[in-house]
Order: sequence, then C-alpha cells, then structure tokens
Amino acid sequence: QVQLVESGGGLVQAGGSLRLSCAASGRIFNMYAMGWFRQAPEKEREFVAAIRRSGSNIYYVDSLKGRFTISRDNAKNTVYLQMNSLKPEDTAVYYCAALPGIGRTSVPYSEYEWSYWGKGTLVTVSE
Repeated sequence: QVQLVESGGGLVQAGGSLRLSCAASGRIFNMYAMGWFRQAPEKEREFVAAIRRSGSNIYYVDSLKGRFTISRDNAKNTVYLQMNSLKPEDTAVYYCAALPGIGRTSVPYSEYEWSYWGKGTLVTVSE
C-alpha cells in the first residue's frame, strides 16, 4: 500500500506561481513513477506530469511544458510540482498518483492505469 498526501494548493492571481508537494509513504520503492493529474470543474481528470523513480525520465502533457516542472526528493519521499505563469484555466484539484512498477516499461497518461491516489489539493487562479 502507498499513501499520498498533497499540499501547497491555494488561491493565486494569474501570472503567479505555486509549488505543490506530495508526501508519500508505504511501499513506494515498488513504484515505477510518481505523477500529477488535475481535474477542473465539470471536466475529466487529466495527466499533468510524471517522473520515474531515478528522476532521469520526466513526462509532461504538451500544453503545460515550459510552465510546470515536476521533481522529486527520494530522501524525503516527496514529489513536487512547480507551477509558474499560472492561468485561470489552471484552476483545478491537483492529485498526486503512484504507478506500480511490475511489468512496466512506459508511463501511461491514462488515470485508469495509476493505482494510488492522494485526496487532492485545490488550486484556484484568479483573473
């Protein structure tokens, strides 16, 4: 089992920045990757970014490249999402997720393949 707890969300003006954190506990050494997803009001949850355990492989949804940066500190069992130049359309609940590594050779963008989830942290970007 893996437990994930997000923090760092809040209200920010457009153009501002936030850094989200995801503290992981449990059998995280079995995880192939850690990732961030988001769900805006009345929309489906979508992939944002992911990072392999070593940190050497990083994936972003194309639309967010250049503004969002994912990173991890394995010593602290924590994954981060630095979000810059925020826009009102970035308003969403942001979820941390963990992807088990058994038989895995790639990182899926579909939420249905990720096994563990945090409860989410709300990010609201005002005009």
